Amino acid sequence: MPAALAFGDVLYEPEARMRSVYFPGDCLVSLLAVTDGHFALEVGMVGREGMVGVALGLGVPRSPVRALVQGGGAALRMSSGRFASALRHSPALQGALHGYIHALMNQISRTAACNRFHVVEARLARWLLMTRDRLGADEFRMTHEFLAAMLGVRRAGVTEAATALQRRRLIEYRRGLIRILDGAGLEAASCSCYMKIP
Repeated sequence: MPAALAFGDVLYEPEARMRSVYFPGDCLVSLLAVTDGHFALEVGMVGREGMVGVALGLGVPRSPVRALVQGGGAALRMSSGRFASALRHSPALQGALHGYIHALMNQISRTAACNRFHVVEARLARWLLMTRDRLGADEFRMTHEFLAAMLGVRRAGVTEAATALQRRRLIEYRRGLIRILDGAGLEAASCSCYMKIP
């Protein structure tokens, strides 16, 4: 059934039972690892290429992450029971889900390595490209504060990185609105962890 997801909606909390799965259309969902009950770091993102709630496809009813809508828009929602039934009866759905789980595991692994080893400017370039790919747009609303939370750095670090990318005319940033001006240049500024979605 169609669902309108708004910026800031929390679809799941860690260890909470997942009652539905979501298939984003033109929205974007961050998968956040939560520590000490409140600190969160983005470990993955899901857009039109995937689904939120893949653990249900593995028979695990509880979410390992917080799923936070970071770009509002349309999605399709299906109850977990109906999804499990469809999965049991459809080898094509099973194959598609397994392929997506592999891609998501790859993304999460790259994000973990990226967060540890790469500088903020390259990580920000990668994050902006991943967001662009999943939203299908070169322009989106995002504050430095939100970006800092997603990247696990101080706000000043994001401001410095965004300013450097803007000076190189790769992006334009003003009042919470980010526009990618030069996608190829931003790819060159990104670290090797960036992968286009098919």
